[in-house]
Amino acid sequence: MAGHSKFKNIMHRKGAQDKKRSGMFSKLSREITVAAKMGMPDPDMNPRLRAAVNAAKAQSMPKDNIQRAIDKASKGDTENYEEIRYEGFGPGGVSLIIEALSDNRNRTATNVRTAVSKNGGNLGASGSVSHGFDRMGLINYPASAGDAEKVFEAALEAGAEDVTSTEEGHEIWTEQASLHEVAKALEPVLGEAEGAKLAWRPQTMVEVSEADAATLFKLIDALDDDDDVQTVWGNYEVSDEVMAKLG
Repeated sequence: MAGHSKFKNIMHRKGAQDKKRSGMFSKLSREITVAAKMGMPDPDMNPRLRAAVNAAKAQSMPKDNIQRAIDKASKGDTENYEEIRYEGFGPGGVSLIIEALSDNRNRTATNVRTAVSKNGGNLGASGSVSHGFDRMGLINYPASAGDAEKVFEAALEAGAEDVTSTEEGHEIWTEQASLHEVAKALEPVLGEAEGAKLAWRPQTMVEVSEADAATLFKLIDALDDDDDVQTVWGNYEVSDEVMAKLG
């Protein structure tokens, strides 16, 4: 298991994540509202909003919830959310980038710092780990979109940089500026993506031990439980043998 995608980060905890569906919907709603507020409330005219809506649909978020989040932004009936990035280290020397949307910077900073310090990590200054990641576009498709060869050919034709295919699905990587252009070009061939967003792709990976992996996943769980935290990126890699032991 590699830690550059939150989708992969949480696959081993799918059962637990299903129980947190309401919390997931809250995060998705927040992203939809922020995207709609920053641009036009029409997904066809707002790439970020379109990506947020597609991500919500992929998680079976009810249409009424999606529309309500868009309407909140249109009516100005919403908090002013700020995009915040935290950088630091987790167990085993793993580098972590934590992205949040918050209406209270002090609250979020306290919660994130507490979660990290209580689970074998520590926060660093801005730029302390991001130099080891590339800022890229990431488009996620389910395995049902097609086999690896079909997705690779479609991605190559659309102008993508790289593709990673597993049993869980496909990750299509693009240049940062080309994200929405590539995503749009893929739709006629592969259908709507599960998600399309800017991401942090690690340049090198760190393999973690069983003990460190157990603590690391507790840290990711604690961060994921925070309503303000949207995404956690990391450069960790966990072997199949360790994953089997952790269950």
